[in-house]
Amino acid sequence: MAALCWAVFDLDTAAAVLCVLLLGLLLHHLRNMARMAAWARQPLGTPVPGSIGVWDYIFACLSRRTRDAQERRELLARNLARFREANQAMPDGVIYLSQHHTIEWMNAAAAGYFGLNAETDLGRAITTLIREPDFVRYMQADDDAGQMEPLILHSQRQDGLSLAIQRIPFGENLEMVLARDITQLERLDMMRRDFVANVSHELKTPLTVVNGFVETLLDGGDEFSLDDRQRYLSLALDQSTRMQHLIEDLLTLSSLQAGSEPAEEDPVDVQALLGSVLHETRVLSGGRHQISLDAGTPASLLGSQKELHSAFSNLASNAVRYTPDGGSIHLRWGVKADGSAEFAVEDSGIGIGAEHIGRLTERFYRVDRGRSRETGGTGLGLAIVKHILTRHQAQLDIRSEPGKGSCFTARFSPKRVHPRA
Repeated sequence: MAALCWAVFDLDTAAAVLCVLLLGLLLHHLRNMARMAAWARQPLGTPVPGSIGVWDYIFACLSRRTRDAQERRELLARNLARFREANQAMPDGVIYLSQHHTIEWMNAAAAGYFGLNAETDLGRAITTLIREPDFVRYMQADDDAGQMEPLILHSQRQDGLSLAIQRIPFGENLEMVLARDITQLERLDMMRRDFVANVSHELKTPLTVVNGFVETLLDGGDEFSLDDRQRYLSLALDQSTRMQHLIEDLLTLSSLQAGSEPAEEDPVDVQALLGSVLHETRVLSGGRHQISLDAGTPASLLGSQKELHSAFSNLASNAVRYTPDGGSIHLRWGVKADGSAEFAVEDSGIGIGAEHIGRLTERFYRVDRGRSRETGGTGLGLAIVKHILTRHQAQLDIRSEPGKGSCFTARFSPKRVHPRA
């Protein structure tokens, strides 16, 4: 450019033109530098300005780099959002802590378990928010190996809630606190322990009686008369029969609990079933009670003949066992206007207090243990009834008042009831 100026213009003019051109080029660079500085102050995603010459190439490179950075930023944001959504969807409580044990993030489950606020409690020390002594000691304990055993915490904020809490170190002096609701597991474990203890106790008593009579007869030799032997053997037989009934009920209950398939859909003649139950009830009563039956509308009930017979018979036999001599027992069947049906057993027996009704269908639950053993009950009858009715989409309703008798009603949905002419 300088040579061209010297060739076209004289020396002074060429020098002046060259100065003007250099000044223009300087202003061009200054202007584009100012535009680049202004663009750098704008939010991410602002379009890169255009230009000519070398600045157009520079701006194009910056635009491509900015676009790549923006795409990576959006990818990280999407991954972070999915990560948080996954943590929120977890049934377990999750809390992320800083190196000073302040809360950096928590999911909704953790907030619910510990009574925290996922917005206002961020940045606060977890031990100032959850003040239960066992939890505070657990959080303050050293965990150099990073394998601290979980803490079983029985919450003081929510009655009956049991949590398994574990600290998990990660990153640089960061920690994650996991909380899992084990309330149901503890209840199941308690039920298992109670079940084993109850079965052992129920079998131990009659077995002890049988062993005692057998040992007495063996040790006595010919010292006992024939009548005494008959009486001892009869009592031993009663106790062994009781054990047999208990084992049969346990097998029945186990089979019902293990059965995942729905109940059978065979039509069961209700009137014939009621006649069989009435006969068994009268035999069990031995004439000690006034027993009546209202067979109601003839109908077929879809289900298992064997299971329905067991349920109806258990309800009736319970009425016999807990109704004093001379009392009345009334069996009733009826089809309602909406197509549903009810089988009810009403007695004038000793009745049941309201505090016991909710637990009557638990295995081995007895209102009066001594009386239950005297009447030959195994403590499993109503548990069997409940499982049979559940398999038949039916419900058990219990109404009772001490001294005024009880009424046990099995209610069946319309889809299982088919009235007949």
